[in-house]
Amino acid sequence: MEPEEPQGIKSEPEFDLSRSRMANERLHTLIPGGAHTYAKGDDQWPEHLAPVISHGRGAHVWDIDGNRYVEYGSGLRSVSLGHAHPRVIEAVRRELGRGSNFVRPSIVEVHAAERFLATVPTAEMVKFAKNGSDVTTAAVRLARAVTGRPRVAICGDHPFFSVDDWFIGTTPMSAGIPASSTELTVAFPYGDLAATEELLARYQDEVACLILEPATHTEPPPGYLEGLRALADRHGCVLIFDEMITGLRWSAAGAQGLYGVVPDLSTFGKALGNGFAVSALAGRRALMECGGLRDSRDRVFLLSATHGAETHSLAAAMAVQATYVEEGITARLHALGERLARGVRDAASAMGVGEHIVVRGRPSNLVFATLDQDLRPSQRYRTLFLRRLLAGGVLAPSFVVSSALSDADINHTVDVVAQACAVYRKALDASDPTPWLAGRPVKPVFRRLA
Repeated sequence: MEPEEPQGIKSEPEFDLSRSRMANERLHTLIPGGAHTYAKGDDQWPEHLAPVISHGRGAHVWDIDGNRYVEYGSGLRSVSLGHAHPRVIEAVRRELGRGSNFVRPSIVEVHAAERFLATVPTAEMVKFAKNGSDVTTAAVRLARAVTGRPRVAICGDHPFFSVDDWFIGTTPMSAGIPASSTELTVAFPYGDLAATEELLARYQDEVACLILEPATHTEPPPGYLEGLRALADRHGCVLIFDEMITGLRWSAAGAQGLYGVVPDLSTFGKALGNGFAVSALAGRRALMECGGLRDSRDRVFLLSATHGAETHSLAAAMAVQATYVEEGITARLHALGERLARGVRDAASAMGVGEHIVVRGRPSNLVFATLDQDLRPSQRYRTLFLRRLLAGGVLAPSFVVSSALSDADINHTVDVVAQACAVYRKALDASDPTPWLAGRPVKPVFRRLA
């Protein structure tokens, strides 16, 4: 039986999280970091206010203390249709009774590949895996193999590409990674073609690939992606689009479908399974076939995972793609995000903090910045803001929307933001948010010491 749903959203400033606190202690005792993803760690939340989730439905989640929240950024942007989406769940249930993994490929793999390539027609072949790091690292390995070059050029303005050494070695959490791995990774700035060309000239014939998110919290400058495509062609390197975030949220075919610039390789995940574990490496046949059985070149160990083609995850992906295309989900996400952004900006301006709580990004992928009295990013003011959102029943590490949100959810969120902004104004007037924090501030994920 499903847990009984509490009625209403608790809105008192300090609601009960005693069970969540005890569960967090158990999590830290058993699991390094207390979570399986650093971005879900309780250090990302105000002290003693990190809910442990019981269940979710649509745009709402309930913690184990019985508090209900309107949720944003669901599953680190993976649950874009809302929790337990009926069409996805039904597709998964159909496969569960038929077996999930076999000693040979299942016919579901054919259907999933056909569905993906019909949705992303700029790709010619696809291979599925379980997470984003699998496929970005496979893309890098493939680029190195086909070019015979050692260096990887990453967009230095983008926060994350992989858990593997070639990327994590460039972050403050580089312990355990040999310098020799990191030295082969170089960075270029987003939007700056001249700087990228200078980098490619400096490492002439050494750069295997350029890897970047095709869009960020701002739109690509006019002609930028086209220029990057031309640079990659001119210098003989592979252009890789990391579409973990932009995939489906920008268009059903990702950013490449929206902007009309075709990469050599692209990687998808997150929204692709609506919370089920599935990712994809897609691209040109001439490159992808290097990891296959019908190519005369040296073989590339592209992707090989026991659970890479679990039937229920592929069924989820097919259902997600069909839902996006048939129900116009990307347009709905855009409309919901526009309404939310407008409401938050109006509320912040009305409370005199419009320059300090800043909503950024494409409407389907909104984030917010919390700035101090000198308009500098502040973890302490972020802590204050998160505390007030939680107190109003809004769980929002970002304002990334799901299509399950209702008008009432958006209205409630804007009301809670307005209340948070009133407190934010008081802290700015005092030039010190400390009295409103009730504990240590939240912390960035990438830092050298815990």
